[in-house]
Amino acid sequence: MTTQTTLPRGSVLGAASSALRSKYTSVLVTLVLLVVMFGVGASRYRGFASGQVVLNLFVDNAFLIVLAVGMTFVILTGGIDLSVGSVVALSTMIAASLARSGWPPFAVILVVLVVTSTLGLLVGLVIHYFEIQPFIATLAAMFLARGLCYVISLDSISITDPWFTAMAQTRIPLGPGLSISPSVIIAALVVVAAFVVLHYSRLGRTVYAIGGGEHSAMLMGLPVGRTKVLVYVISGFCSGIAGVLFTFYTLSGYSLTAVGMELDAIAAVVIGGTLLTGGYGFVLGSLLGVLLLGIIQTIISFEGTLSSWWTKIVIGSLLLVFIVLQRLLTARRR
Repeated sequence: MTTQTTLPRGSVLGAASSALRSKYTSVLVTLVLLVVMFGVGASRYRGFASGQVVLNLFVDNAFLIVLAVGMTFVILTGGIDLSVGSVVALSTMIAASLARSGWPPFAVILVVLVVTSTLGLLVGLVIHYFEIQPFIATLAAMFLARGLCYVISLDSISITDPWFTAMAQTRIPLGPGLSISPSVIIAALVVVAAFVVLHYSRLGRTVYAIGGGEHSAMLMGLPVGRTKVLVYVISGFCSGIAGVLFTFYTLSGYSLTAVGMELDAIAAVVIGGTLLTGGYGFVLGSLLGVLLLGIIQTIISFEGTLSSWWTKIVIGSLLLVFIVLQRLLTARRR
């Protein structure tokens, strides 16, 4: 005769509610901090709370949003990608040089995406088949991509192609005095696609499973190797898109573009609630992280008397706080 122990319904609901709060705590903290900082800016600076200032957070950071989406996939598996900033620079150099040579815009974009995705594929293969740490493999890719930029040109290359110029100057009206750029639409589509993939596809479930425990994912029969390679392809693809969006933003290619941008992407993902050890995180949290970094930059711009280096100081402080918070939450789960 077997006996079955049933927990009280209230206990089950309480445990589920506690787990849910723990799961979303980092994201909620980011959201609250975003609202608080926006409130501080709105109360301190005239015009800060205007609709266009809010929309400019998306306009000015569209490329970083896409970059953070790709980084989210990588970090969810417990990896890291230090090459994305250099790949963005390589994308701008390829786009600018091909556009100067008279290539059609869509052919230029296709070449950029193929090159960056291929670089991501090579990095993923090295990490998986040679069992190289992602930090080392992507560090090598960072130097490779930056070096290729200098091979293309040591000087800045201006983009005068009419289509690229139109994309840079076009504004999509949303109301009186309100508008966004086409880059925002592209970034929004990337975020939506990533959200659907991570939460409603087998690939997404495998990504979370690998981050939760690679050995356990293998025992469950999940395609661990293929997925680990694929997340770096996704990161490279997103870096290529981010590079194209950056050319819309600057209308140029330059070898020193996006120096340190990989750290901004990592900071946005971590501040958005994704664990550096993998397994927990949300692409919408990464979006909030980018917006929080954007608000910090906007506040410093409105202040006018502060050096731009204060942006790095504040971001570094927030990153440290969120890493400690993640550590505490991980300890509580155990």
